[in-house]
Amino acid sequence: MKPVVVAIGSNLADRQAAIRFAVERLSGALSRLTLSPIIETEPEGQGLQEQPLYLNAVVVGESSLSAREMLNALLSIETEFGRTRPSPNAARTLDLDLILSGQEVIDEPGLQVPHPRFRERFFVLGPLAEVAPDLSDPVTGLKVWELLRALLRDESR
Repeated sequence: MKPVVVAIGSNLADRQAAIRFAVERLSGALSRLTLSPIIETEPEGQGLQEQPLYLNAVVVGESSLSAREMLNALLSIETEFGRTRPSPNAARTLDLDLILSGQEVIDEPGLQVPHPRFRERFFVLGPLAEVAPDLSDPVTGLKVWELLRALLRDESR
């Protein structure tokens, strides 16, 4: 069993219901699941300012699934909830991202672990620091709380 981190986001329809649904389904793939506090954030990225606000959270649990198997489970949960992908960066009923899978570092078509942009995203690091501040990033060796501190320092400049 290894620690696994999954980010949850929703900015369409009943956002709270989307998070509840994701946590319920993830409890089948992750043991010892912990849900972070839920935060509301602005959409990030070029041209996304007109989208609705997101609700974001992370779950931390343990799994024996491979990173690829976990990714497939996440995509299946999104589809089951009705997520469609009309265009890149489109608003989402449910978005699940595999952030960490133990100390694995994977760069394959369709699968990058750790998630390549999680170190730049408060909506991941903030909630994650609340529930697993001492998890470490296998690429940098830094703990989550250290990554969050660095991100907040950079944003204040």
